[in-house]
Amino acid sequence: MIIDGKAVAEDIYKELSVRRESFKRDLKLGILIGGVNPVIESFVRIKNRAAERLNIEMVRVDLPEGATTQMAVSAVHELEQRVDALIVQLPLPKEIITEIVLSGIPKEKDVDAINPTIPDTEHLVFAPVALAVVELLKRGGVHPRGKRTVVVGAGRLVGKPSATLLKRLGADVSMFTLEEGAIDDLKDADIVVLGAGKSGFIRPEHIKKGVAIIDAGASEVSGKIQGDADPACAKKASVFTPVPGGVGPVAVAMIFKNLLDLLKK
Repeated sequence: MIIDGKAVAEDIYKELSVRRESFKRDLKLGILIGGVNPVIESFVRIKNRAAERLNIEMVRVDLPEGATTQMAVSAVHELEQRVDALIVQLPLPKEIITEIVLSGIPKEKDVDAINPTIPDTEHLVFAPVALAVVELLKRGGVHPRGKRTVVVGAGRLVGKPSATLLKRLGADVSMFTLEEGAIDDLKDADIVVLGAGKSGFIRPEHIKKGVAIIDAGASEVSGKIQGDADPACAKKASVFTPVPGGVGPVAVAMIFKNLLDLLKK
């Protein structure tokens, strides 16, 4: 089963539209951007379109070329005073210390649940990609509890939060990265969550028949966004999400779910 993330996102937006109407005021979501590449701009466009349909204003701030960490921290502080919640779009330029910038996001405005100074148990919402992973598994009829699960990649946006949430839901989770661990771990996995950002490096011979593959990897190759899984894996998997059009649209919808959840809390 190839799951259409755009269709899943549409269902979520229908629910969010009803919830949005209960807020009888303007809502604003801020986004701080520190670099330009095709992957970043693709996600920003999707977020803008989602905001428009929910009548939420996106307030975009672009850091100037050569910006310092302190400039980025100041930009976060200024932006959070103007909006209901905010996103720091990653990756930031290598000259900027990302951890310090993310630490400036207030807990009550952190739609990505990404501030590293806040323990996982104290975030008010779950990371959008992790929520998307669980939603897509649910749509595919896959329940994490007791399932042998391998998360590829340990990044702050995909790997770490997905592993944390799946563990909470009872999955038997292990992780490996491009630097540590072995790809052979995939061969007995019931669920594979991909977030390494290396195009097509998971191939059919790496997985067992009937596995559920949720591909949240995204990398740019010749101007196109591609996932971590070779598309041929779809023939062997019981559940497969394509890139683009799989996790991405659902994760963006979950950002706005988190925004409304934060405002309610």
